[in-house]
Amino acid sequence: MARIRKHKTRNAADRRFKITATGKVMRRTQGMRHLRSNKSKKAIRRFKVPVEVKGAFAKKIKQMLGVA
Repeated sequence: MARIRKHKTRNAADRRFKITATGKVMRRTQGMRHLRSNKSKKAIRRFKVPVEVKGAFAKKIKQMLGVA
């Protein structure tokens, strides 16, 4: 009798992406780490808002996190 293996979550994906209650994959925006003094305040505010990941990439991330 063959055992079904448990899948480990990818810790790198676990740190970078969050799954909402409705199943959306959310990520942070790029460009927020450094050189913020040259960026406009409006751009910095926009960087703080999480962005949804869509399509096949979202499906792959769900597999990495063990949700799909």
